[in-house]
Amino acid sequence: MIIHNIKVYPSKKYLPKNKQLAWKIAEIASDNAKLNNDSIEMAINRIIDNASVAIASLNRSSVVSSREMAMKHIRKNGATIFGISSKKLFDGEWAAWTNGTAVRELDFHDTFLAADYSHPGDNIPPLLAVAQQKRKSGLDLLKGIITAYEVQVNLVKGICLHKHKIDHIAHLGPSVAAGIGSMLKLNTETIYQSIQQALHTTISTRQSRKGEISSWKAFAPAHAGKLAIEAVDRAMRGEGAPSPIYEGEDSVLARILDGKNSNYKVPLPKVREQKKAILETYTKEYSAEYQAQAIIDIAKKLNKKIDKLINIKKIDIYTSHHTHYVIGTGANDPQKMDPNASRETLDHSIMYIFAVALEDGDWHHVNSYTKARARKKSTIKIWKSIRTHEDKKWTKRYHNPNPKKQCFGAKVVVTMNNGKKYTQQLEKADAHPYGARPFVRKNYVNKFITLTKNVISVKESKRFLNAARNLKKLKSGQLKNLNITVSESKLRKNKKEGIF
Repeated sequence: MIIHNIKVYPSKKYLPKNKQLAWKIAEIASDNAKLNNDSIEMAINRIIDNASVAIASLNRSSVVSSREMAMKHIRKNGATIFGISSKKLFDGEWAAWTNGTAVRELDFHDTFLAADYSHPGDNIPPLLAVAQQKRKSGLDLLKGIITAYEVQVNLVKGICLHKHKIDHIAHLGPSVAAGIGSMLKLNTETIYQSIQQALHTTISTRQSRKGEISSWKAFAPAHAGKLAIEAVDRAMRGEGAPSPIYEGEDSVLARILDGKNSNYKVPLPKVREQKKAILETYTKEYSAEYQAQAIIDIAKKLNKKIDKLINIKKIDIYTSHHTHYVIGTGANDPQKMDPNASRETLDHSIMYIFAVALEDGDWHHVNSYTKARARKKSTIKIWKSIRTHEDKKWTKRYHNPNPKKQCFGAKVVVTMNNGKKYTQQLEKADAHPYGARPFVRKNYVNKFITLTKNVISVKESKRFLNAARNLKKLKSGQLKNLNITVSESKLRKNKKEGIF
């Protein structure tokens, strides 16, 4: 692993290509390094995980709309769309658009947190779509996924977007471009131009995750993936990009992030070094913001200890800077305390999430977010009693570069009306790779079966899981086996007229 110092250079001081971050990323994307076996198995886990949450969200509004849009773009040798028969193929970028929306909709797939945030599983839909359209093999797809995870994880480690209220999809565009380039075996120059174009076109603000959070939260990564596919297509045709996109005088660093005095340290593997960053990422046991995972586990434990929740006076949650200021009371966002808020807002409110999990002693990806559930009087009472606080100890643990020591948990103190206090803390979610019961292949399979039950047939479930497990053996043209067909009668439609 090499730590690269990234800063801004004035135009009069030319920065050679091989010194630019986009080029260094392109070099590792084109290096044809040997695939790590553990990384391969984890990539398969995440393909299963993505399919789980995508199928579970097929009839939610954003997914229905995106699917209607995508289905207007039929292509003879294209890609598949989740839910639709594999005999029907569509333009790859549009398949990526709707599949990416389905994966993101429930906020229930994998995560990596460091200086910034990410959902690296967002890389998989655009890579799968391109792989299907270009008739790549299972090993090709795995190579692309592992590269994409490597790039996104290391960008997240080195460059904080949230500090400047830039949405984290700005790291996704470059990682998708790099992953596609790796999968298609493109040369370094082409990948370099692709990365720069992808970054340039995927910059947006975090207003999508604050206030009245809309379905754009689900569309955002899908859009980034779509734009990255287009960027690679242009670069493959010989087109260039704004350069240097990271280090230039009017670049992303200079004008959007830390400014002309920017100084970032981005780790990347050496050329031909095995890529293992995917092993540092973690999936979700519960459909909520990742920083809520350990807190839900805490709530479930306290549910068993506290007899009469009605007698709660107040609840204090001591946690990291990010948790407090992004999804806690430190966000100063009244929507996060509003029983009429959207699901997209509630899954980013630690106060709501803790209140529901404490009352129910569990969490459900649908039932925990219903309007009736959010408006329950006893829940609102607990909800309004909760305050979060930054504890610098937890912030320090959050930023620990050692994945074994890195923590996303909290300490919770529940004070009763009679003065009695219940205290519970947890450093890592139970399902975390270093938690009490880490997710393994069996857990990913169980999550898939649970979320797709009553949506797909047992036969289709077994067929997909078998294809995923044997991904390494799938040859050119066989990647459509990673699609999942749902009975047409079970798919909602949006009958409103659009442009397409």
